[in-house]
Parts: sequence; C-alpha cells; structure tokens
Amino acid sequence: MTFSARLKDEIAAIKVNTIEARIELYALLRFDGKFNKNKISITLENASIARRIYKHIKELFNINIKVIVRNQKRFRIKQIYILEINEKVELIKKSLDIKSNYIETKEDMISFLRGAFLATGSISDPSTSGYHLEFVFHRITDARIVDDILKRFKFDSKILKRSNRYMVYIKSAEEISDVIKLLGAINSLFYFEDIRIYRDHKNMVNRLNNCEIANQEKSLTTGMKQVEYINYLKDNDLMSLLDDNGKIVCEYRLKYPESSYSELAEIISLETSYKIGKSGVNHNFIKVKNLVNKHKNMAK
Repeated sequence: MTFSARLKDEIAAIKVNTIEARIELYALLRFDGKFNKNKISITLENASIARRIYKHIKELFNINIKVIVRNQKRFRIKQIYILEINEKVELIKKSLDIKSNYIETKEDMISFLRGAFLATGSISDPSTSGYHLEFVFHRITDARIVDDILKRFKFDSKILKRSNRYMVYIKSAEEISDVIKLLGAINSLFYFEDIRIYRDHKNMVNRLNNCEIANQEKSLTTGMKQVEYINYLKDNDLMSLLDDNGKIVCEYRLKYPESSYSELAEIISLETSYKIGKSGVNHNFIKVKNLVNKHKNMAK
C-alpha cells in the first residue's frame, strides 16, 4: 500500500460533525462526482473513501445508495467501487450547493481540503522519493479554489498545467508536514516526520563528510606546494635566510606534508620549545613563498 493510500485510509476514519461532513462531501462530489439529471455517481479505488461517502450521504439525506463493486484487471487485479444515487438528486444538489463556494471558517476550509485530498490528492512517499504533494483537477477554477485556501493557511502552493489537467502542488517538506497535520492524520504525520528527520540527518552527515574530504584535499595540495618551496630553498642554499622559527616550521612541514596548519602548529608546540598557532604557521609559509618568488624573479 502506498503512503497516499495509507494517509487516505487514516483521513477516512476521522470523525466529523454534520457541518464538516456536508462540506467534505461537497468537495468529494465536486471534484470526483458525475452529475446527470436523475443520477449522481462516483467511482473510487479506495474502499475506505467509498465507505465514508456512503456514510455521509446516508446520514445527511437518509436515502438508499446503489453500490457496485468491479474487479479491474490491468497489470494487477484491483477492486473498483461505484456509488450511484438515484433518489433526491435535486435535493442533494441544492443542499450541497454544488455550484457555489461558501468556504468561510477555518473548520470549513479544513473540511473542504480533506474532501479535496480524498478525491484528487496524493503525497509521494518520503522514504522513496522527493517531497511532493499535489491535487489534480480537470478545471482551472477548481485548482484556484484549492490554491486560494492553501494560501490562506500561508502555504506556498503553485498551479501547473499538465496536459489537459491542472495541478496544485507543494514541494516544501515542512509545509507538506503541516498539511498532513492540518488534515488530522497524526499517524501519517509521525511517519512523515520520522523519515524527514532521518533524511535531513543523513544529508547533513554527507555534507560534513564532503566538507572534511574537501578540507583534507586542500591541506594536502597546500602541503605539497610548500614542500616544493622548501626544497627549492634547500637546492639554492637559501635556508639560511630564514630565522630559526621559520626553519623549524619548514622542518616539520617536510615531516608532515599532509597536516593542516592547526595540526602542524600543535605538533611543533608539543615537540619543540617554539609555541606557535595556526596563524603563526601561515605567516612563516608566506615568508617562505615570498622568498622563493623573489629569488626566481632575480634569476630571470
């Protein structure tokens, strides 16, 4: 079962009052229902959502609902649930006010988003891919309604036209987590947050490792260049131009060509009477480099 399917199962089990049920049903039928003059039908793949719609309609309108279950054999066998309403169709349309947008309070908006997500929403599994939440609609007007509600909750949602449909999506992991929380799916929220924390920690460790490797490579490159300078001074009898401290630093650089300035300073301070820090090591090598460059320029 996918993460979206588990999330929808959890949302479909949330208890709501009559007003919330009416608004949720309004969104479900608006985005996933088919309306004819004498019939309303809705086709679903999720049994939990089918039961929830059946329950809402039964409790709100006290009518009989025809339920058709079909097996679909495309790649794998799965059941399709078709709910057909043939009674009080005009009353249901009028009661739900399908053509209007009367979403006002925070509770109304949450109920509407819950119904919209059950009908058209999905969230990628954070353990197998990137972070992505989307609602997919046939009409741009529907996409704008959901996008507007998300923005009223301060989410950075966007609308994208994809083929002949319109997608409202969110990419931020933190905002997707907040949407799941808003919908009331606490177990799915814990799962999503656990995966997000693990991935963030793993990425941080990788970044630190990459930085450490880069620093090691930089120290090695710098050390080998300085060894080259020191050997040049030796080959040209120029070491006497350095003071005693400079000679000590050069001696230890030849012993420890891969060490960083901090490591070299610590070794020199421990093994000799010359107490030096990172900046002192750097200062001595600047003098070595300048001396080499000066001699090379004079030799031209």
